[in-house]
Amino acid sequence: MKHVLYGKCVKCGKTYHAVPDVTTCECGGILDITYDYDYIRSQLTKEKLAARADHTMWRYRELLPVEEDTPNTPLRVGWSPLYEEPRLAEQLGLKRLWVKDDGQNPTASLKDRASAMAVAKAREAGAKVIACSSTGNAASSLAGNAAAAGLKTYIFVPSRAPKGKVAQLMTFGATVISVQGSYEETFELSKQAIDRWGWYNRNAAINPYLSEGKKTVALEIMEQLNWQVPDYIAISVGDGCTIAGLWKGLKDLYAIGFIDRLPRLISAQAEGCCPLNRAIAGNQPWHPMEENTLADSIAVGVPRNADKALMAIRESNGLVVNVSDQEIMDAQKLLGRTCGVFGEPAGVTGTAGVKKLCEQGVIGKNDTVVSVVTGNGLKDVANAIKAAGEPISIPSDMDRLLAAFAEKGHHCGISGKGPAVSRRPFFSKKFSDPRNDSLPFSDDIGESSFHKERDYRSGYGEEAGRSSGKGLLGPVSRRHRAFLTFPAQII
Repeated sequence: MKHVLYGKCVKCGKTYHAVPDVTTCECGGILDITYDYDYIRSQLTKEKLAARADHTMWRYRELLPVEEDTPNTPLRVGWSPLYEEPRLAEQLGLKRLWVKDDGQNPTASLKDRASAMAVAKAREAGAKVIACSSTGNAASSLAGNAAAAGLKTYIFVPSRAPKGKVAQLMTFGATVISVQGSYEETFELSKQAIDRWGWYNRNAAINPYLSEGKKTVALEIMEQLNWQVPDYIAISVGDGCTIAGLWKGLKDLYAIGFIDRLPRLISAQAEGCCPLNRAIAGNQPWHPMEENTLADSIAVGVPRNADKALMAIRESNGLVVNVSDQEIMDAQKLLGRTCGVFGEPAGVTGTAGVKKLCEQGVIGKNDTVVSVVTGNGLKDVANAIKAAGEPISIPSDMDRLLAAFAEKGHHCGISGKGPAVSRRPFFSKKFSDPRNDSLPFSDDIGESSFHKERDYRSGYGEEAGRSSGKGLLGPVSRRHRAFLTFPAQII
């Protein structure tokens, strides 16, 4: 890899050759992949990137630790929608707010980015079997990405993992070991099994390449914002790998001159399991905590990527915020009812943190914020119902319907029509929907660097309507246009 120099221990500084199966330093520290930024600058420009038709995480290959001849992984990972949400921004008292919905990835979480990288590196290493421990999402993402690539998987999950995630694992053909214990105990058993049988290790705390996959969420956010940097990026934090990857991606872009400043990170954890935030707030080393939260994906009492995560928060002059399970469930409803985005509890914890910081006056009316939703709500339907409530259940009888509406306080109008409130789509010029010219939409953000409409549903950047014969816009919805083009600046 011409663009990769080595892996460097974040604890002692020792360097290692960046071979596909490199893991941790002999001192126990995790490695950080170091790049030759001068070489990358000579190979990659914004214009070259904008011209690429590959709208997956692999469009950023010059910034990823893979060989030139390593094929892209089969599933469409990355290029998830970034929605601007003016109604939610107004409700929270923010200048501008965007929601990055990474639950739209193939197995419905941001973890697909790390698992796609794991599959690519396992192929380079000639491995046939990959294994990991997980609270759920890393497991399902590995199982799906590995199945698509024809690799076998062994997955270790704590017995509390939601049924929806376990169902994904079984459907993808993984050998699933449900461990009757905590995530820490699950991790330790997986580590022993991997050492015993020599499987390729997908554990984020061991494999330094996984945060390199996760960093693509930062690369996408900045490209979708046309390289204009928001004040804050908020994300939920458990093991620490995701926020570490987010920060690494931002630093990479700064190093090659694609952005001119760095945002501050917001680390959001559940009150019942917040060892990293507690360490930052108390300016002390982190200590293990019990795993007492319904947000299972971030219920990590012994974070294995603590060094990188704490470094990311401190280097970015970031904020830490802990939220209760009730605040997490409130954020689920808030995102669903104002944005139409359905996130699982851990996935919406970043947004819950943003809401709390706004209420506390820490961030406010002059700030611009991106909140990353890391997982889809269908991952944990039981807690979604707990947050949103049960549906109205009645016989097929109008009188019973009227009584139920009266009891719930519903006031139904004659037509059911009301004023439409639309997102600000990411366009720089005025357009109208060819199916209804009475629905103009425009934006005043500035000149876009990429004007062609793309069909999100295909995932591979075909021009919308190419196969439908419906013209350039074809079947692409107004909502999809919000992330199919790039805005130019944050005002």
